[in-house]
Amino acid sequence: MPVLPRVFRLVLSAALLVSCASARAAPATTPSPLPWRDARQLVLVLTDGWDATQGTLQRFEWKDNRWHAAAETAPIAVGRNGAAWGLGLHPAQNEGPRKQEGDGRAPAGVFTLGEAFGYAAKGETALPYRAMQATSYCIDVPDSPLYNRIIDTRETGEAAAKGSTEPMRLDLHNNGDPRYREGLVIGHNATATPRGGSCIFAHLWRTAGEATAGCTAMAAETMDALFAWLQPAERPVFVLLPRAEYARLARDWQLPETAR
Repeated sequence: MPVLPRVFRLVLSAALLVSCASARAAPATTPSPLPWRDARQLVLVLTDGWDATQGTLQRFEWKDNRWHAAAETAPIAVGRNGAAWGLGLHPAQNEGPRKQEGDGRAPAGVFTLGEAFGYAAKGETALPYRAMQATSYCIDVPDSPLYNRIIDTRETGEAAAKGSTEPMRLDLHNNGDPRYREGLVIGHNATATPRGGSCIFAHLWRTAGEATAGCTAMAAETMDALFAWLQPAERPVFVLLPRAEYARLARDWQLPETAR
């Protein structure tokens, strides 16, 4: 083997050292941006555990690079069996129950807030508003192509609502029931995964503290405040978590520190 010139040997040795060091070094990673990073309004619901049926709701605004409370906490009720991880903006979680159709649990996680709805022809809100009719239904039939959508049978035909247990004019179908007089669509299971859970709303409670089939219920004054406060341009999100999960995730998910 020919003897290499000294200078060439030094250059070759240096190159090998750099190559080995590069092979050993872990590549730098940039955390994926949070899907809700542009949100400037946040509705936070906290419960005492996965099986708790009651909790608190508080509104927050993003100002000066941090969340600020926009109101005091208000009481709410969630699913009759508590909460479970839903399908929303947040990454999938390995621990804890997972939301399924008919389980009586409210979906936990971070979700968009969709349109407002109610019995009145016009809602006192800046959000898109849909006036519910006697022919309005939310489809909770997992095999339906309209699963997890609010429909009007005057447009789709009455057969489209066959089997649905969610008429949106509860006052007309259930002896004056006020629960859907005002409500907000929570963006759970936006891709309509069959049996992933459907028709998730924030709505009024019939009696204080009464648990739901999987929605978040509250007093009329709490809902009225939400209607008046929410602004589509602020890209509001809805966050529901048991307190232990909130303590674990608040920092990484950039949630309000003051609510821990």
